[in-house]
Amino acid sequence: MEWMREAFRRTRKDGATGVDGKTAAEYAQALEINLQDLLLQAKAGTYRAPPVRRVHIPKGDGLQTRPIGIPTFEDKVLQRAVVMILEAVYEQDFLPCSYGFRRGRGAHDALAALWSGAMAMNGGWVIEIDIRKFFDTLDHGHLREILRQRIRDGVLLRLIDKWLHAGVLEAGSVHHPAEGTPQGGVISPLLANVFLHEVLDTWFEGTVKPRLKGLAYMVRYADDAVLGFTCEEDARRVMAVLGKRFAKYGLALHPEKTRMLRFQRPPLRAALPPRGQRRVATFDFLGLTHLWTRSRRGRWVIRRRTAKDRFTRTMRAFRIWCRKNRHLPMKEQHATLSQKLRGHYGYFGVTGNFGSLDRLRFEVERTWRKWLGRRSGHAHISWERYNTLLRRYELPKPRIVRGVLTRSESAS
Repeated sequence: MEWMREAFRRTRKDGATGVDGKTAAEYAQALEINLQDLLLQAKAGTYRAPPVRRVHIPKGDGLQTRPIGIPTFEDKVLQRAVVMILEAVYEQDFLPCSYGFRRGRGAHDALAALWSGAMAMNGGWVIEIDIRKFFDTLDHGHLREILRQRIRDGVLLRLIDKWLHAGVLEAGSVHHPAEGTPQGGVISPLLANVFLHEVLDTWFEGTVKPRLKGLAYMVRYADDAVLGFTCEEDARRVMAVLGKRFAKYGLALHPEKTRMLRFQRPPLRAALPPRGQRRVATFDFLGLTHLWTRSRRGRWVIRRRTAKDRFTRTMRAFRIWCRKNRHLPMKEQHATLSQKLRGHYGYFGVTGNFGSLDRLRFEVERTWRKWLGRRSGHAHISWERYNTLLRRYELPKPRIVRGVLTRSESAS
């Protein structure tokens, strides 16, 4: 029971409710009874995984959406309990190149590893990997085979199988996909890591790298990965077999987003072309665009800035919020907008990205002014009056909160 209590403690309490509509507070009213009953059902094999409630969130530039499956709270608790066991098993196997959804590792650790690897190789040749609809097309048969290599417990395997076959409630009807695992479930990220550990990580480190002429590195965060090579021939050989490797496990690479590019550092004496005429090689990873530029000391360094699609999506969200909440008191609007901006700075406030942060703050100020001017019959608010308001309700200024390397890498 202590295991189940810990699973309950680690389960997020403020998430959206599943198909049963039960909140964490309601579940906690009879916590011991509920956890005991849940544990007995899991051990006896009588637990029935309820359908997940599907919602859609903006993806990329905001024009497309990503389906998210929301389990019931009780299902989240049981998934968390199983994840705690599987993590103890697979954390011994996972390789250093994997960063997504692992304890003590995060997106900025992956970005720091990518920056370090690329700088050490003077950029080299880069392959961006984009798996088409990974969570929707994950093959159940291959996943079972991979799990059975390390997991022998029948209770755990049956529970995972039930979650894979749990229905999806959307538009009032329930359907049962033959493949994939719903994003949003507690178990899904771990299953994705287990699957890609076999498909990509161990293959690249154990099979590919020993056959290369030059050096290479890989950084993977969930289903996003970047490969780097010092030798063009190595990059082309790997690019030629990547599609076959993923197809072997029922996956397909996006033909346009999966690409190889020359990302070598410019010559030491090379000058930056004039603005508007720059055609530098860039690639995106975890919402940041990577490109070569001069440092303040005149050295070539890899700079990171907010990716265009992420900036567009963020601004669209701000516009929608300002339009829908323009009638709230100024104090409430200011508090929420400030919180949103600080959250954005917390992730995108990396060295070299101050310009993107400053531009966002400026665009948010313009958007806020526009919708404040439409709170009543008046269709305009002058800049003079608006600047007076901003002196009282000033939005947070951009801050660089993360250096090039993470704290752990700096220490090493």
